[in-house]
Amino acid sequence: MSRGRLVWLALVVALAVVVAVQTVTATDRSPFVAEADIPTVAPGVDVLAGILVVPIRIRSHDYRRDAFGDSWTDDNPAPGGHNGCDTRNDILDRDLIDKTYVSIKRCPTAVATGTLHDPYTSDTIAFTRGAQVGAAVQIDHIVPLALAWDLGARTWTPDVRLRFANDPANLLAVEGQTNQDKGDKEPAVWMPPNIAFRCQYAMQFIAVLRGYALPIDAPSAQALRAAADTCPKG
Repeated sequence: MSRGRLVWLALVVALAVVVAVQTVTATDRSPFVAEADIPTVAPGVDVLAGILVVPIRIRSHDYRRDAFGDSWTDDNPAPGGHNGCDTRNDILDRDLIDKTYVSIKRCPTAVATGTLHDPYTSDTIAFTRGAQVGAAVQIDHIVPLALAWDLGARTWTPDVRLRFANDPANLLAVEGQTNQDKGDKEPAVWMPPNIAFRCQYAMQFIAVLRGYALPIDAPSAQALRAAADTCPKG
């Protein structure tokens, strides 16, 4: 992929993810994210080791999107920031195949057309840039921003929140309606409809939690462990 393929399941959260590296390996079996990088989990390993589990998620009423900075700004400290293209276009370029490009104000090599093999539904979606560009294909925060806020991101510095919102390890191009259905739901409430993808979803969710030292609520911890149990053993 152009501008260098950012391997989605590689643990590129900026902070330390030593435990995740020790417990998960990946095999690149496909050119697209929906079937790539199937993790394996060592028998007997607690995939949530080192992550604080709290009893419940306590929803706050002071979350606002702009606390995480301007949406998709290229002016961010995450991997891929300051590369001349906004984060949304970076992720489209990473996750879509069969692409054509067009120059726009926010990105000189924005994806004009392409194909998404949606990991959340296993559907194949044709992408065409236009007035309804956000409807068919959207960029999901694997760990939702509002969930992160409730779990502790409200105490972070603005710079860390900006990084989190634009970190490729926490972003995935997906089918738009499914992304809307997910909203800011935690794993206890929502998991990908594509059961075959739940292993990858859970392991990347856990990697982001660990990388940013976020806790997780107990019901979601149970859901993540159950999804991780579907991963191949290695």
